[in-house]
Amino acid sequence: MKFSGTKEYIATEDLRVAVNASIKLERPLLVKGEPGTGKTELARQIAQNLGCEIFEWNIKSTTKAQQGLYEYDAVSRLRDSQLGDSRIRDIANYIKKGKIWEAFENDERCVLLIDEIDKADIEFPNDLLQELDRMDFFVYETGQTIKAKNRPIIIITSNNEKELPDAFLRRCFFHYIQFPNIETLEKIIQVHHPNIKKTLLDAALTKFFEIRETPGIKKKPSTSEALDWLKLLLAEDINAIDLKNQGKDLLPKLHGALLKNEQDVHLFERMAFLARRDG
Repeated sequence: MKFSGTKEYIATEDLRVAVNASIKLERPLLVKGEPGTGKTELARQIAQNLGCEIFEWNIKSTTKAQQGLYEYDAVSRLRDSQLGDSRIRDIANYIKKGKIWEAFENDERCVLLIDEIDKADIEFPNDLLQELDRMDFFVYETGQTIKAKNRPIIIITSNNEKELPDAFLRRCFFHYIQFPNIETLEKIIQVHHPNIKKTLLDAALTKFFEIRETPGIKKKPSTSEALDWLKLLLAEDINAIDLKNQGKDLLPKLHGALLKNEQDVHLFERMAFLARRDG
């Protein structure tokens, strides 16, 4: 199996190398990068490119590692026992399979996405070390051992909100998705908006990177926000001249797609005020 990218996802050479290295080593691929740089979508595109099924486990702050394996619903079993339900004779009726279990029992090699692992408790990664290393786990309620039929391709994403344990990092192949340069971002936009006029694209990219590189900006706009902004510009039929005539320091049209907090909006408003005063 070798990942070569897809028409819908522009993968740089270093990203393709990282994906294929993790597949060759049979190690989880830990992907970090700014929010909105396509980390989650990468796993879906790997599955599409390789013709694999994908199992997505979206991590929240309350997620426990055990939930990825299975959950035992003791409350439902107690309720059913009080009602005289015959299902209680088989404890397996009260075992809910997690995404790791589903991936392990899949007949073909699949992709397992553990998305935004840094949202969980600091002990969460360490709690999965043995299962992801050995590709098996024990179900205490039924006494069975679940072994992976085929080792899944494991993609783990992180927004770097907290540090991950060294023992966990040692078992992963690591890749940081750099924010795309202007040429790569142009290719990404053309995938999503193939009919966009070159003049509008050039003007929008110039304005977008001016915003990202503005000193003092708190939250830089991401790739996904650039795509949203372009979609709005096209829907409102805004042309390149409209963007260029705004000047470098003015708030861009439909700026709510790019600026996501009041500090950044105030920053650009003040810059616009100073530009008008000095002009």
